[in-house]
Order: sequence, then C-alpha cells, then structure tokens
Amino acid sequence: MSETSRPMIDEVDLMIDNARLRDELEPYRDDSIDDPTMRYMPLPVENEYLASILAWERAPALPIRDWFNPPLQIPAPDALDDETLSSTLQRTIAKLKSQRIVLSCTDHLSDRELYRVIYRDILPCCEKKVAVEGNELEWRCVDDSETWLTYYADAVERRRFQEEHQIDLPKAKKPRYRRDAR
Repeated sequence: MSETSRPMIDEVDLMIDNARLRDELEPYRDDSIDDPTMRYMPLPVENEYLASILAWERAPALPIRDWFNPPLQIPAPDALDDETLSSTLQRTIAKLKSQRIVLSCTDHLSDRELYRVIYRDILPCCEKKVAVEGNELEWRCVDDSETWLTYYADAVERRRFQEEHQIDLPKAKKPRYRRDAR
C-alpha cells in the first residue's frame, strides 16, 4: 500500500463512523445534531462532537452520590465538629474530583457552608454521568447574581451586568476563604 492511499482510507473510515454515529443518533434527533456550524467542522471533530452527543443521550441520570461505588455517604454537617468537618470536606472534594466533578465559586463559603452545599444540594442532585474523556461536571456554588457580582465577577462582567439590568451593583469584595476546589 502506498503512502498516498492511506489518507483516503482514513477519510473513508471517518465517513463510515460519521454515518454510524448519525444512524445511532436518529432516535434523539434535534437541532443540536443539525447544527449548521457542523458544516464547517473537519470530519474528525464532527465525529467527536456526535460521539459526545450520543454519550450524553445514553448516559444515566443518577444522584451524584450514586456515581460512586459504594454510594458516597457523608455525615450530616451538624454531626461534625469544625476540625472533623474540615478534613471530611477535603476528602469529599477529592472524591468528587475523582469522578470529574469540580466545584467553582467556593471562596465566599466557610468550610461548614460548603460542606452543607455538598451534603444538601450536590450529592442528592440527579445529573447525567457522561463517560467522555475530558468531560467534567462543574458545580458553581453561587446561588444568586449578587454573590457572583460581589466576589467573582471581574470589572467588565460587572459593567455589562449593570448596563443590562440597570441596577446598582454590590461592592466588589475579596472572598474570605481561599481554597482550590478545582
């Protein structure tokens, strides 16, 4: 086989994969599959995109605690003293990272507040567990625009928000706690 015929075979393989992916996606067909920007994607990128959509469609929606084997159970926040809670929080964040669950916007929360968010909001929440390389579930620990504007929005984001909503902004502050939850 000559060197010049190899790219043609790869292209044929890519086209066959593309047709297979499109066939498998047919039951889930919607606008994301017919996205006009896909016309400009190189075939390998399009196939990767289609494979990620297929993985999403087939992924089970499970409570995050059930993404672990055995399911991740942590003690209630009120059952722990501050020292035990802090060490349990660090272990829990590491376990979440092991399943590609990353926490962002956590620096305004104390350890106990963040632990409560994990215990009350994150672990029981049903999310799709998508097994695609490089895929992460980011959980933003901000529940309102005021907190985001106060601690996390940069000057440009703050200005845009103010122009869009015509409101007075809260004073920007540095978060009280520094942690690398990512």
